[in-house]
Amino acid sequence: MPVQISSYLKKVLIADAVVSGAAGVAMMAGSTFLPNLLGLPAELLLWAGAALVPFVAVLALMIRARSVPAGIVVAIIAVNIAWVVASLFVAFGPAFASTLFGKVFVVAQAATVALFAELQIIGLRRTRAMV
Repeated sequence: MPVQISSYLKKVLIADAVVSGAAGVAMMAGSTFLPNLLGLPAELLLWAGAALVPFVAVLALMIRARSVPAGIVVAIIAVNIAWVVASLFVAFGPAFASTLFGKVFVVAQAATVALFAELQIIGLRRTRAMV
């Protein structure tokens, strides 16, 4: 079922696109000098940043649309939640030896992404309540 992109949801999607785009560029550009500071592999930073490019492209298409299938909004929320879970694994799991600054960086961006997911859930609920 298509849902209208409300003004509220549009603002949240714009914020997510801007922050995700900036983070993607920063991770890709910083993949040469951030590994020592964060204690994370350059490849992880490069590919995590690159993964955000198609995500931002989908957000941009959604922002331009008047309505989208509700499943796409749910998929964006699911991707954001998966990013949070993966980020927490990177920060605290056994696979990486991130520095304290690396843990703070990863947790801070995970918290930001979790906030976007929550705001998108609120936006989807408000949109459905209007129908």
